[in-house]
Amino acid sequence: MGRLFWKFFIFIWIGQLTTILGVSIVWILHHNENQKRGSLDNIPSALIVESAAKTLQFGGVDALQSLLKSKENVPVYAVNEAGQELLGRPVLADTIAQARSRLNNETDISSVKLIDISGKTLLIFSAEDSLPPKNPPRRLFPWVPIIAATIASLIFASLLASYFSKPIRHLRSGFESVASGNFEVDLNSIMGGRRDDLADLGRDFDRMTNQLRTLIEGQRRLLHDISHELRSPLARLQVAIGLARQQPDKAESSMVRIERESTRMDHLVGELLTLSKVEAGLADSMKEHIDPEELLADIVDDAQFEAKAQGKDVQLVGRVNTSIQGNAELIHRAIENVIRNAIKHSPSGSSVIVSISESNSQLQISILDSGVGVVEAELELIFEPFFRSNTNGNSADGHGLGLAIARRVIDAHHGSIRASNRATGGLCVEMLIPIATSPNTSL
Repeated sequence: MGRLFWKFFIFIWIGQLTTILGVSIVWILHHNENQKRGSLDNIPSALIVESAAKTLQFGGVDALQSLLKSKENVPVYAVNEAGQELLGRPVLADTIAQARSRLNNETDISSVKLIDISGKTLLIFSAEDSLPPKNPPRRLFPWVPIIAATIASLIFASLLASYFSKPIRHLRSGFESVASGNFEVDLNSIMGGRRDDLADLGRDFDRMTNQLRTLIEGQRRLLHDISHELRSPLARLQVAIGLARQQPDKAESSMVRIERESTRMDHLVGELLTLSKVEAGLADSMKEHIDPEELLADIVDDAQFEAKAQGKDVQLVGRVNTSIQGNAELIHRAIENVIRNAIKHSPSGSSVIVSISESNSQLQISILDSGVGVVEAELELIFEPFFRSNTNGNSADGHGLGLAIARRVIDAHHGSIRASNRATGGLCVEMLIPIATSPNTSL
């Protein structure tokens, strides 16, 4: 049993014992009060004998009979000279003799009366005074109900303490498993059919472990992909260096290869740094108010310069009069990555359309190309790091980080990004970013 169990148990049991003792004290006080009040049955026998004598003198035999009948449970008798009791109750001769002997004792005369009425005498006495003194009645304390209530309180306190402490022990065990690297803990099934705050805590714990497992698996996969992406250019660099040493006459072509591979590695490292920067959190750099129309105009202008060299075109469509809040450099990088990806997959002589509009307090940016599109199963996968689709046959181009960076940046700005195939052919990437509440104001 854990410490929490005993804390629950002790406090619950003390509360129940306090209730039991309180009820017992109230019962005793009430019982004592009733005894103090007494009843007519507790009136001293000498007073009843005196009352019977007066009743006989002033009311006659019939009145005395009525009085004795009403007090049949009180040992007071009226006996004639023949030893017969007025109500016909059996009375021992020794008891009658003791009562007559007390007539001559001045201290006992109050409990024995000899009344002469109509020439007949009746001996009125209390038989209780003729018996040896009894022990006073013993007052019983309600031990049995108290013991029963105490045992019941022990059982229920134990059950209640176990009900609260058991799921907490499961949580502790779950944390120990996660700390040791086991993320397969399922507290929801262990909790059973509970429907309380502790069960909700167990479900929250399961969600946390699932997210941790996903993040760690993503980290492992990212490290594997980075290692793979770096290994290829490094291998080519080593080959180029080896050729330059073995064939000095081809040193110039080897230098071109080395320069190309170093540029690819530099580009890859730059994208990885951007991805790391986004995932590390941007709370301190998300306070810029950005004019999206001006930002897009700059991006499209730069993209147009690159597209013209490939016989393609980039067009900006739409106007807005609003602003967004965030990190201008990262948003610029995210949108530029999507546009450059669209240019790369568009055929020569086609146009990439960049559309900007405002909808439901959100800035909507749509980038449409005229390429072959993406198979439906890969529409979500293209936003994963190092994923490259084989749809267009040139999956070796790039590192598969551009769209992944775009998604991380948009998510960090509390927006969303999705891709869909166009009915006329090509891909449409749509980005939604919340509009700032106070446009054109720097914080």
